[in-house]
Amino acid sequence: MTILYVTYAGDAGTRFDREYYVTQHLPLVMEAWGRYGLESCAAFFPAGSGAGTVAIAECRFRDEASLQAAFNSPESARVMADIRNFTDVEPSRSRAVPI
Repeated sequence: MTILYVTYAGDAGTRFDREYYVTQHLPLVMEAWGRYGLESCAAFFPAGSGAGTVAIAECRFRDEASLQAAFNSPESARVMADIRNFTDVEPSRSRAVPI
């Protein structure tokens, strides 16, 4: 399994529509990348109102090859274009491989 963390940095003034993210964007991600090996996707919103991380998504892929296939798929353009619908923040990505 390969885990992709997508984080969004900001502060109390950062535009981030949590409801859209959970009800629209994450289902779009699952629909677009599920066929390539995305097994699950979940959102987390850190508590507090200061500067820092405003949202985190954890996307669990079958393996690294699945993640690469998803990112290189034609569906990725639709996933990336949807970001502007819930935030102006550029996402940051990092991978983790569980032990």
